[in-house]
Amino acid sequence: MNHLYPIFLKVHELNTLLVGGGFVATEKLEFLLKSSPHAQVTVVSPMFRPEFLELAEKAETVTLVTDVYHEKYLGGKHMVIAATDDKAVNRQIRDEAKERFLLVNVADTPDLCDFYLGGIVTKGNLKIAISTNGKSPTAAKRLRQLLEDVLPEELDDLLDNLNAYRDTLKGDFEYKVKAMNEITEGFVKKRA
Repeated sequence: MNHLYPIFLKVHELNTLLVGGGFVATEKLEFLLKSSPHAQVTVVSPMFRPEFLELAEKAETVTLVTDVYHEKYLGGKHMVIAATDDKAVNRQIRDEAKERFLLVNVADTPDLCDFYLGGIVTKGNLKIAISTNGKSPTAAKRLRQLLEDVLPEELDDLLDNLNAYRDTLKGDFEYKVKAMNEITEGFVKKRA
């Protein structure tokens, strides 16, 4: 059973440390920036692949530090992603981050992670996160592709209209919930 608790973080208001500059680190940075284009990310690595540099240069909120990992880079951070090709360094990053009560993701090592970077579907203001509990990132990717194909682009217009309707409602919270439930009931009704 998947016991993960899904949350949506305002990564643009948090400080993230990404350690690594290779293929996996590129995937992690790409995921962060796709989900949150203004994510505040400090990246530490002794080398950066050209693809990584190309991605990082497009983001004003990504800071590159050409250096080997050191515990000092954890200062002022809220979460850490360890994406080096050295398991011992990844373990060190995780252990030192946990001492500071930081959230940690260690690439390709679910047992060392506090969180996973799952599949994300975005249609305007609608965002759906997909988790396989670390079992199959590829399955999450395929489900994301499926949902991106089947969910209409007009969903954002629907959300805007529902928000505008909600703003017109008078009454207490209970009344507003009842009214919103009634208007959205058709979303899940089975058609005969």
